[in-house]
Amino acid sequence: MSDLLWQKPGVQVDAQIQAFLAGDDVLLDREFFLQDIAASRAHAQGLAKIDMLTTEELAGLERELTVLAEDFKSGTFVLDERFEDGHSAIEARLTERLGDAGRRIHAGRSRNDQVLVATRLWLKDKLATVQALCREVAGIALDRAQAESALPMPGYTHLQRAVVSSAGMWWAGWAEAFIDNAQRAADTRAWVDANPLGTAAGYGVNLPLDRAHTTQALGFARMQVSPLYAQLSRGKFELAALEALGSAMLDLRRLAWDLSVFTTAEYGFVRLPAQYTTGSSIMPNKRNPDVVELMRGTYASVAAARSEIEHLLSLPGGYHRDLQITKGALFHGFGKGLAALALLPDLLRNLDWNVERMRDALEPSMYATDLAVDLARQGVPFRDAYKQAADPAKWAEGDPAASLSARVSPGAAGDMKLDELRKRLG
Repeated sequence: MSDLLWQKPGVQVDAQIQAFLAGDDVLLDREFFLQDIAASRAHAQGLAKIDMLTTEELAGLERELTVLAEDFKSGTFVLDERFEDGHSAIEARLTERLGDAGRRIHAGRSRNDQVLVATRLWLKDKLATVQALCREVAGIALDRAQAESALPMPGYTHLQRAVVSSAGMWWAGWAEAFIDNAQRAADTRAWVDANPLGTAAGYGVNLPLDRAHTTQALGFARMQVSPLYAQLSRGKFELAALEALGSAMLDLRRLAWDLSVFTTAEYGFVRLPAQYTTGSSIMPNKRNPDVVELMRGTYASVAAARSEIEHLLSLPGGYHRDLQITKGALFHGFGKGLAALALLPDLLRNLDWNVERMRDALEPSMYATDLAVDLARQGVPFRDAYKQAADPAKWAEGDPAASLSARVSPGAAGDMKLDELRKRLG
């Protein structure tokens, strides 16, 4: 490792302490390295605008930053234990290639400033991915709701058979859920779309930095004005991003629970694509819905990441080294969450219903609610209608198609309002 920027003459750096301080920074910064390079480019441009760099020095820095990004993507350059973190690696590489011009890249910045802007750019990318995946899921669900609007299946409350429902209603529920999730991801992305570059360690610097330029160059919607708020927002913005992801993961967990139940032999309503199941290691007769079960469990990782960051934020104002720990939680939460969410679209496209099993599961008691409502429409007070409809002697085999078409309250099977959901999806 090269000399540490902050190392003082005559002070020996203790290797064990330094290892604790560095933690997993080098490994984690691999995730944010390209964003750090992009921010370094914008910062160098800003320094040139205030004559801290010459035109030739800027050209050299931009050239070498481009080469570094390409080398990193190809594996030619590896961010490893030779460096304290990603930021020091960038500076070391530029110094090696450009001498004093490379050393000037750090003027007007702090390491905190660097990780803050890199993770902010990374968050924007991840939230855009969450939004895109949620929109894709919603679109698939809407298409299948339309195609399978009249396919009857049991509707459950308290895990007990309750009324006649339809595959269309099941799909429409998930469609609206993921439309909301996409909107929340978009709204959160717009909220965090604020440029902290140039706020240093939270108090600004003695340079007339062109923060308007870096805001535009990095594609931020606005500048985060107060250097102190840039520090206060660290962790707060990450929590909001994880909450947006968590909304989608909560729905994924419940959807996966439905599929876990529906694929059991006792229900047998759903056949999963073969690639979403695995064989048992001991029971040759079994195919297990392992993918669905792991999808179901992944919300725990997002919740854990949110909890870890939340517990870090019991701090006074200003920058604190504790905040570096948010990187790991952020990486872990989004890494696990997006990996699960990315598998959902193809699963939903390709799952099959066992139509006969669903129809066989419909029983006379599931038409009792229809009977009660019909009696009420005929003028029978609902309490009396309810009591009459509760009598098993009045139950008979019903017509699922008639039951579904009669359910005309807005959003129900007879009037699912799918066009309204499509308008929201855009």
